[in-house]
Amino acid sequence: MDVSNFEATSCLRTRFLQGTLLLFVLATVAACAGRPSVGALEVSVAPAEGAKTHDIMVVTTRQRDGQPGTFFNGERGSEVSYAEASVSVPPTHEPGQVEWPTSLPGNPNKDFVTRSAAYVPDKAAFSRDINRRLAQLPKGKRDIFVFIHGYNTRFPEALYRFAQIVNDSEMEAVPVLFTWASRGKVQDYVYDLNSAAVARQALADTVLQLSETNAENITILAHSMGNWLLMETAIQAAPDKRRKMSRKIREIILAAPDIDIDLFKSQLKKLGPPPTPYLVIVSKDDRALRLSRAIAGGKERVGAYSNDQELAELGAVVVDVTELDSLDSSHHSKFAQLAEVSPEIRKTLGQSGLTSVADMSGVARADGTVGGLIGETLSLPVRIIAAPVTLATGGG
Repeated sequence: MDVSNFEATSCLRTRFLQGTLLLFVLATVAACAGRPSVGALEVSVAPAEGAKTHDIMVVTTRQRDGQPGTFFNGERGSEVSYAEASVSVPPTHEPGQVEWPTSLPGNPNKDFVTRSAAYVPDKAAFSRDINRRLAQLPKGKRDIFVFIHGYNTRFPEALYRFAQIVNDSEMEAVPVLFTWASRGKVQDYVYDLNSAAVARQALADTVLQLSETNAENITILAHSMGNWLLMETAIQAAPDKRRKMSRKIREIILAAPDIDIDLFKSQLKKLGPPPTPYLVIVSKDDRALRLSRAIAGGKERVGAYSNDQELAELGAVVVDVTELDSLDSSHHSKFAQLAEVSPEIRKTLGQSGLTSVADMSGVARADGTVGGLIGETLSLPVRIIAAPVTLATGGG
């Protein structure tokens, strides 16, 4: 091999990657200018009539941060930490949005604000708190809702985004945020990916711990790189432990998965068909996944995959939000806009009688829809696809 040619090629690849990252940084710098950082979770005690408060439990592999109003930073902790936080959503809240304060601690009449936050001493105390909160829910609704965030996400961003999803979806469950050590910087993609890898055992232990509580059902929502973490956690678990972890899982939602499509196929093959299909949210105009694809040598990412039908045939129910107008410039957080219509999506799936992919055979009408679902239950431009049919097309 000609060493000089090899070095030249390597140099060109490095420059291409650096140039791609630079372009993405420049494209998103305006959106990132007001991102929260140190002290963003300063507590507000000001009253706000009509505001809704959501109490969120936290499990994290992040490093604790003693600076006031911060709690956790983007570095990796030496052990798993636990916390709880109450987040207030303003009465003027617009679905899909996180109304960040322009100054701290924020105005609860128009901003998301932190009402309280504290560390939980240990794993046992965390389980006790979960069971106490489950007992406050009516029987039949004692559920846990887990959120795993993605790449380039700071702790307050993960917390407030989850509060927005909980608020807009009106899901009656105990919300648990699993937050891993993302630095919240575009240029730290590789650091974040390695942090996700480090967090696999902690996530496995957390899902197992939650399955051993008094919860009746568990729903897991992962976003972006959080999907890689979730799928690889399942892959590395021994079969008996995987069965224990999944015994109470009712639904797994993979939003904008930042996973190589070939790797995803391999993961599905190894894991086998789930009791109910994964719900995969995709958008072909996702700019963040376009960057990830460039970094990954041009391999398509699941969250922006061009073939919905193939994903459906792999055993997923695909929610295609390409036509949905994005509230963020990267088009990477459209999943959060679906929270408001999640009851409608569940109604669509429920009316179809979908409990497994096999159930879809023979239920399609001539127009490729199920029953009278077209445009009747979905108010946004969203397509739902499950092999071998399109369940519903909403909006328009």
